[in-house]
Amino acid sequence: MRILRAAEYRSMPWKNGGGVTTEIAVSPAGAALDDFDWRVSMARVESGGPFSEFAGVDRSLAVLEGEGIILDIAGRPAATLTKTSAPLSFAADVPTQAALIAGPITDLNVMMRRGRMTHAVERLVISAPTDIQSAADATLILCVDGEITLAGAALVRIRPRDALLLGPDDALSQRLEPARPTTLFVIRIDRVAAND
Repeated sequence: MRILRAAEYRSMPWKNGGGVTTEIAVSPAGAALDDFDWRVSMARVESGGPFSEFAGVDRSLAVLEGEGIILDIAGRPAATLTKTSAPLSFAADVPTQAALIAGPITDLNVMMRRGRMTHAVERLVISAPTDIQSAADATLILCVDGEITLAGAALVRIRPRDALLLGPDDALSQRLEPARPTTLFVIRIDRVAAND
């Protein structure tokens, strides 16, 4: 189990140069934008425009702050995302245009190498102790706002934008205790089984 602190995240330019992304976690560690298995990041979007394209990658997008964004993904109806919307999954290698609803947003990007990894992203608002199941190869819990305490032998606090990264050998269930109503994203990542 690893605690990922917001102050230690790595920031870098977008692939298309249009902004800055803040990397929460990547596998393998230190992987670049063209050779990761999976990557979880946040980005500040200041204006509309095209999304960076990533060949052979599937992505999920959610809004963390701001009024929201409208995505025009090739071959699909326009999709509106706000802070209360479910995360949207789509191929990262098709042309995608974004329009902001009313001012800048911060979004959450979850990207997986297609055919190698799969993922599921869940948005939760908790106000009471909650058990999170972590049977995946990797489970990342991002605290968006509020604060959670991880129940266990040592008191661990997860503050806004901090994350908890669990591996397959960690306990199958983690009890999270919020100090007040808290929004979390739970990202479950699995390796695709090799074909025989």
